[in-house]
Amino acid sequence: MRQMTPLPAFHVMAKPTGARCNLSCDYCFFLKKDRLYPGSSFRMPDEVLESYISQTIEAHKIPQVTIAWQGGEPTLMGRDFFRRAVELEKKYARAGMHIENTLQTNGVLLDARWCRFLRENKFLVGLSLDGPRHLHDAYRHDKGGNSVFDRVVRAAKLMQKHRVEFNILCTVNSANSRHPLEVYRFFRDELKTPFLQFIPIVEIDPATGTVTDRSVSPEQYGKFLIDIFDEWVGRDVGKMFVLFFDGVLMSYLRGRSSLCVLRPTCGDGVALEHNGDVYSCDHFVEPAHLLGNITETPIGDLVRSEKQQCFGRAKSDTLPQYCRQCNYLFTCYGECPKNRISATPGGEPGLNWLCPGLKAFFRHTERPMQIMAELLHRGRPACDIMKILPRNQEDGTHKSLQ
Repeated sequence: MRQMTPLPAFHVMAKPTGARCNLSCDYCFFLKKDRLYPGSSFRMPDEVLESYISQTIEAHKIPQVTIAWQGGEPTLMGRDFFRRAVELEKKYARAGMHIENTLQTNGVLLDARWCRFLRENKFLVGLSLDGPRHLHDAYRHDKGGNSVFDRVVRAAKLMQKHRVEFNILCTVNSANSRHPLEVYRFFRDELKTPFLQFIPIVEIDPATGTVTDRSVSPEQYGKFLIDIFDEWVGRDVGKMFVLFFDGVLMSYLRGRSSLCVLRPTCGDGVALEHNGDVYSCDHFVEPAHLLGNITETPIGDLVRSEKQQCFGRAKSDTLPQYCRQCNYLFTCYGECPKNRISATPGGEPGLNWLCPGLKAFFRHTERPMQIMAELLHRGRPACDIMKILPRNQEDGTHKSLQ
């Protein structure tokens, strides 16, 4: 038997409520996962919670551990559940270890008491919001079809008031992708939220096998990113932080992105269901990718199992030749495997649906990324590009940084 190599760190996306949610967003791929657990209460029991905390801490070989909570909607568990989680973290943490909790939420249940708890325990929150009202409401609503926009904005303002650290998680879909600057400026100027994560919606209709009308088109995704990048690189570097831009820049700076979707392999980020089942990835919660259950096998062993390692290597192993010959392979690596539903111009399967848009973005931003990487290599802040880039653009040389 091949000996398993310990991983210094890995990421677990825990779903204490499984697929249970108080919203019914049209593009949500996870709501239907409740079919995997018919009759379940969709509440993580204490023995699974303790196993998750203790095993994750034990398996980490570095002093920094992230305990991540997602859903469904994790706040449906109530604050007492998370108080218990924090108690267990303190119980099992080794000397000198720093534990960070992250929580992804739709924000509907957040109130002052929640915010005080999140602040006191230093949770980093990801708040789902798709832009201004008319764009957010296009696909996000409660189970009665009603708008939740006001409640989400209220949650954002409450977290700002109580100094809770949070990021905006904004999907990019067929509605808001046509208004990139309106979306970006809403977050920057109206909500004053500087940390943004854009998540492309690529959704397959199981009945037809085709991409749904809610999905972002490849071309529109590229234009969305380019328009926002141009505004950002001209005035907001160092003030606004867009996770995808940072991830691409890291490829230029260190030869390896900080984002799993842009790295050559994956597999070090698993999904934990409410009953202790572990799946290869949040986007692959399905029987074929079930690794085991933490009440039977420690989570560290599941993450470094041969089945999971094969899953991670497949990201590179299954890349079409078209991708292998691409100038931007170093910063893309075919993006997320879940989106590889197209064929290359030569007919080879496995091309990412977003490829044309991604390639347009990489081409458009290549020189600015190189400049920022060079600045950072020289010990200068990336925001200096806002003084350099206009001069470079005017003389057309791009030869050096002064």
